[in-house]
Amino acid sequence: MAADHELRAAAVVMVVVVVLGMVSTSSAHVFVGAYNTTCPNAEDIVYKEMTSILAKSPELAGPVLRLFSVDCFVGGCEGSILLDSTPGNKAEKDSPLNKGVKGYEVVDAIKAKLDAACPGIVSCADTLALAARDVVRLTKGPYIPLPTGRRDGNSSNAADVAANSPAPGATVNDLLTIFAKFNFTAKDLAVLSGAHTIGKAHCSAFSTRLYSNSSSNGGPTLDANYTTALRGQCKVGDVDTLVDLDPPTPTTFDTDYYKQVAAQRGLLATDAALLLNADTKAYVLRQANATSDDEFFADFIVSFVNMSKIGVLTHSHGEIRHKCSAVNPPSPPSSAAASMLATSLAGSLLFLLAGVLVLLF
Repeated sequence: MAADHELRAAAVVMVVVVVLGMVSTSSAHVFVGAYNTTCPNAEDIVYKEMTSILAKSPELAGPVLRLFSVDCFVGGCEGSILLDSTPGNKAEKDSPLNKGVKGYEVVDAIKAKLDAACPGIVSCADTLALAARDVVRLTKGPYIPLPTGRRDGNSSNAADVAANSPAPGATVNDLLTIFAKFNFTAKDLAVLSGAHTIGKAHCSAFSTRLYSNSSSNGGPTLDANYTTALRGQCKVGDVDTLVDLDPPTPTTFDTDYYKQVAAQRGLLATDAALLLNADTKAYVLRQANATSDDEFFADFIVSFVNMSKIGVLTHSHGEIRHKCSAVNPPSPPSSAAASMLATSLAGSLLFLLAGVLVLLF
């Protein structure tokens, strides 16, 4: 009898665990095709809009790709970079390190199209993620099967930026330290740096490399001929002029970036820094001498998808913002929602009680 009682007690515990599991929040996850049912044309809408935007303004490709990475590395891929500052709170976008970040209007335009087709379904975080994914594809890079289902965060703090963003003169060890926070490797650093194959940088981001004997992170120096050419574009004190990160093919996603870095023509100090670590240097040199883009493309897909999963919010966490630059105003739960919640909890409790009674009697 004692044994039977112990078995029944154990069974009761199992019933409780199962029921609590049913009513608890599921673990966060994103997956490919999250909008297949709720907004089946979502990804097509984003692709169509990005095609139109880049046809008119190809210079926005690099900024949109950068905007996504900046979002992910500070607080996760939950759209916090898109939020405006409010009285008493300075948002991430207003951090000095994010002064040159652009592309916000692109996200807003695409979000408006999505909401017109599927009101309140696609998050700002996913809008940005899909737009960045399509930038790669539309600049002749690989197609990336991107998991979706992200929800938007409801906070953004400029104070969080410095600890998770490389300063202009960051050393390779600084970069690796930041990447290690997210379980990324030296290879991930080298691969994701390859996104600099498109886009531009302000003269102020690298001017110290032009007017000193070595790069601000201790070196290597820029190629002498390249330095001369850059000085012709960027005078001392110039903070406005934009220069291509990958001059040979500035609007094409390819491995030419690595050829530039290998030849000591990496524009930014953080580009040149890749030559100062054995692992990152080996990757740079391998891609610089590659006969095709295939390996880089395959590696970029993996690293990009992993980056896109940093700190995501799903299920009951976060929200779907109405406006990407502001959190939704608080609203009381509707009577219908409250009724559904009460019904769900009542059903779960009845199920638990029935299981307990059956097992005990």
